[in-house]
Amino acid sequence: MNKIAVGLVDDHALVRLGLKTLINDQPDMQVIGEAGSAGEAIQMVANLHPRVVLMDIRLPGEGGLEATRQVVARFPDSKVVMLTSFADEELVMSAIRAGAVGYLLKEVGTEEVLRGIRAAAQGESVMDAATTTRMFARMRAIEQKVEKDAFHDLSERELDVLYEVSLGKTNIEIAQSLNIGEKTARNYVSAILEKLQLTNRIELATYAIKHHLSERIKRE
Repeated sequence: MNKIAVGLVDDHALVRLGLKTLINDQPDMQVIGEAGSAGEAIQMVANLHPRVVLMDIRLPGEGGLEATRQVVARFPDSKVVMLTSFADEELVMSAIRAGAVGYLLKEVGTEEVLRGIRAAAQGESVMDAATTTRMFARMRAIEQKVEKDAFHDLSERELDVLYEVSLGKTNIEIAQSLNIGEKTARNYVSAILEKLQLTNRIELATYAIKHHLSERIKRE
């Protein structure tokens, strides 16, 4: 059986030793190279071509993120998994943008590290449970901000009218639902079209659905 060739990049020798012992005890993987800095990491990958590289973020020299960018650009067959103590969501996003296929915290169990190596070797992406939870929370917060900003220029009454439009109601039906005149409803629709720079009611309805207006109306 061909073993998964692993490269270790961490500026702490004891960390590398612990990982090396863990990995070399597995029947399907083996550490073939080590590095303690960004420059050494790039050279190690260039010389040995490991299938998976466990990369710390904080490294002497250019740092783990820049080392990851260069490894991914120059040696795409080597898959980089960040293994770090830093749980900051910005670093996770930076690592993904740099080309890393995974992000694991050093506090995770040994089985999760081994699972991450195997997944990366198969071309899969991997994150530990805690990082995944943080990233989903961050993505949802960003999504909610985008949704809120999408209606920033609209008054509360205009939001009500837009919601009615998204339900496919005519101006007469909107007027009845909101207890306003038909002409007032028509004026509201025209104003919303202008503010959102859209041209017709279908586009208004699509916009409202795309940005989850119904959820906002229900929350409020």
